[in-house]
Amino acid sequence: MSAGADLSIIMPAKNEAVNLQKLLPTVQSLFPAAEIIVVNDGSTDGTVTLCQSLGVKVVTHQYSKGNGASIKTGARNASRDILVFMDGDGQHKAPDIVRLREIYDRGHDMVVGARSAATQASMGRLVANTMYNRLSSWISGQQIRDLTSGFRIVSRAKFVKFLYLLPNGFSYPTTITMAFFRAGYSVAYVDIEAGKREGKSHINLLKDGMRFFLIIFKIGTLYSPLRIFMPIAGSFFGVGLLYYLYTFFNFHTFTNMSAVLFITSVIVFLIGLVSEQVTTLIYKDSE
Repeated sequence: MSAGADLSIIMPAKNEAVNLQKLLPTVQSLFPAAEIIVVNDGSTDGTVTLCQSLGVKVVTHQYSKGNGASIKTGARNASRDILVFMDGDGQHKAPDIVRLREIYDRGHDMVVGARSAATQASMGRLVANTMYNRLSSWISGQQIRDLTSGFRIVSRAKFVKFLYLLPNGFSYPTTITMAFFRAGYSVAYVDIEAGKREGKSHINLLKDGMRFFLIIFKIGTLYSPLRIFMPIAGSFFGVGLLYYLYTFFNFHTFTNMSAVLFITSVIVFLIGLVSEQVTTLIYKDSE
């Protein structure tokens, strides 16, 4: 089989003509038979003209919809069995696709390029990503080495099942990783060295960092709700019990506050239990 004949390589791009000018020829030379799709997310530079001159398939959003929306558009327009997602800003290196593919061919459903600490964009992002990785690993019960990496290779048939879950913003990697673990699919990681991008990043660390944090808890409730609700319920119950013991031994009474805390703990637990059943229904068709 010609190199990359079963691959659809998808690159979201918003004003990335400078970076694509270097990246696309490299990808084409390594994978001449691959389907390369650039999703133009409302670019105002020469992204479309460049892609057309190189013979690369372009799918255009008439206005910017977000990175996640571009990923979904690329997946819907792909025609090959295996999808490769990589950023169009030059941070991901084309030769690393070969390394991801080698691990994928061992029987995994998705392989993710895990960035080293030295190649994180900044110290703030390193700290934030470390926190996200640890929290999501606890939620899923699996070791997640890079929750937010957008560089991955995945089975198209399995990926498209979760398109309806993916947000339109930058947190799509978070969602798809947790969804694959919840569905019981095999996820592996390969160490990569991310390059430096040219031009300005489209990620706002404070705003998008808060979104990532909220998404983790959102996916936590989709992945294993009781992992989130049980500690909360236990905390209310524990505080209620301690307060009851305090009032009983000191005033020989059972206060309304103790009753409220106990009732709250039961309600939170029941919400988690119902959420767990809803989660099971969400994933009932994931083989």
